[in-house]
Amino acid sequence: MESTEFTNQLVSFSQVEQQINQNQKLDQMLGLQLASTSTVALGYVGLDVGYVGDLFYSNGTDSRDINYVLQGDAVKSNVYIKDAETGEIIRTLDGATAAGNHSVTWDGLDDNGFVVDPNNYRVSVDALDKNDEAVAASTAVSGRVTGIESVNGVVQLLLEGDAIVPVSSVINAKQPTTTVASNDTNNDGGTDENATP
Repeated sequence: MESTEFTNQLVSFSQVEQQINQNQKLDQMLGLQLASTSTVALGYVGLDVGYVGDLFYSNGTDSRDINYVLQGDAVKSNVYIKDAETGEIIRTLDGATAAGNHSVTWDGLDDNGFVVDPNNYRVSVDALDKNDEAVAASTAVSGRVTGIESVNGVVQLLLEGDAIVPVSSVINAKQPTTTVASNDTNNDGGTDENATP
């Protein structure tokens, strides 16, 4: 074997070894990035998050704010709440007609005024312009985060009602609102000796 051929083979082996090392380092970096994203996602557990999508859970008692964007002006707009499994329209709400961001509150009732069952629901917006052409719309809903999972390197939030949302779809997060009832049973009409004047 000639010395130049031997040198070329050594260079080739060296390049292969460098590529293997680079791939290992990239795998390590991806693992660290996934761990970092998972850590961030854990911070969402127990929070109410708003996210781009149409699937949400209703417990049947709480109202829901539904946000949507119309890409153009419309002459008529309806917001439909549908059973997520069957697609049956549960409630029809009047929507805004101007282009831009809008919000509508669903009170958790069906079109007949009855409280809906706890279930997964979908929202859709149908809007028509003056030429009876469809106006594009996108929706954002909310839900309570119960856990996280990673599927194929994508960290996802698990929500009540089995909805799954990629962390990248989250647009806001907040502490759940709770009503604290006053339960002052020790009020005998006297004064509190520890009270500050």
